[in-house]
Amino acid sequence: MELNDKIYIAGHRGMLGSALHRCLKKAGYTQIVFKTSAELDLRNTQEVAAFFETEKPQYVFLAAAKVGGIHANNTYRAAFIYDNLMIQNNIIHQSYLQGVKKLMFFGSSCIYPKFAPQPIQENALLTGLLEPTNEPYAIAKIAGIKMCEAYRDQYNCNFVSVMPTNLYGPNDNYHPENSHVLPALIRRFHEAKINNATEVHIWGTGKPLREFLYVDDLADAALMLMQNYHEKPFLNIGYGSDVSIADLAQLIAKVIGFEGNILFDSSKPDGTPRKLMDSTNLFALGWKPQVHLEQGIALAYADFIQNRTTNTAS
Repeated sequence: MELNDKIYIAGHRGMLGSALHRCLKKAGYTQIVFKTSAELDLRNTQEVAAFFETEKPQYVFLAAAKVGGIHANNTYRAAFIYDNLMIQNNIIHQSYLQGVKKLMFFGSSCIYPKFAPQPIQENALLTGLLEPTNEPYAIAKIAGIKMCEAYRDQYNCNFVSVMPTNLYGPNDNYHPENSHVLPALIRRFHEAKINNATEVHIWGTGKPLREFLYVDDLADAALMLMQNYHEKPFLNIGYGSDVSIADLAQLIAKVIGFEGNILFDSSKPDGTPRKLMDSTNLFALGWKPQVHLEQGIALAYADFIQNRTTNTAS
């Protein structure tokens, strides 16, 4: 991938897409193409076909997706499977038709079975039942992986897939109901602090273990793989260690400066007990994350404070 090659970032305004944009600009890439959802509906086959015919990108980062936390996934089940299938089907197929040199598809750690052996290796895919609350989204992402593999098998396309762990960082979604756990807790503890609340209530028992990767670290890994990895097997991209939700809450409270009580509501679902990705195959290529969790939370909170009028919509 040369510095003057045309690169399309699908989903450039999202947390991952914007991190990819920052990473590519920092590395010196000059022809980065993107469209807002108002300009291009990625669910619309005709619109996507016209875009690829006109722009003819040479490289594609498929970071566009409908995403959300447990509540959003479980509530908008039809939208999560339909929107994600349409987005990835259109982009992957048009990348093939227009001769894209390389495409990178971003999956999700929720593709793995709910009770997969830990840490989760790539070969755990399709070996067990999925977590029910996000099954439609997971099935869409699994379809994306298999579509990239199928187009590689039948058409010799250089389409690769990567599986990020839980991400956080600038441009995250802090919606009170539809956000993931880390940004949701940032908002909750911030509001508790400014309202002088004495306690914060959190869904679940606090026992589930989760792995978190700062989004700029993911973008750095993705660029390295786009430049150097051309194999069929997909790769996990993780941090390498996990933390309990209870310990995460304590860490976020510390960063924000909330000194009240933290209470857990065990009547609410925990989700998957543990999701730690085995990133051995990625680390063997020489890449390692640089941003530690407490540092990343502080950076994310600073971004939240700076942009809270636009990224906390209810």
